[in-house]
Amino acid sequence: QVELVQSGGGLVQAGGSLRLSCEASGVTMSNKVMAWFRQAPGKERQFVGLISWSSGALNYADSVKGRFTISRDNAKSVGNLQMNSLKPEDTALYYCAAGSGSTPRAERYPYWGQGTQVTVSS
Repeated sequence: QVELVQSGGGLVQAGGSLRLSCEASGVTMSNKVMAWFRQAPGKERQFVGLISWSSGALNYADSVKGRFTISRDNAKSVGNLQMNSLKPEDTALYYCAAGSGSTPRAERYPYWGQGTQVTVSS
């Protein structure tokens, strides 16, 4: 059974930092991509970024480039999303997802974490 378990998140002031983690089990991540998405109330789910597990290749949405960093720990099958210089507009429910294709399209990812709330106060 594939499971993605998220941790981290919370409340932070604008300009602060938070770190999200996503631990994968029941799936071989070596041939997968881990992506991060977010969804604010009343808005569609938005691509944040992804990492190709084998190559470490990265892709970020323009809105987070230079502020967010995705990494992975191969030994622990854990992906991380480090968020710096947070803005109120970053407030959303954040999800990790795993799939076989390197794509920003949410529907292409069959496996999802439970979601973690990130709230940035002004």
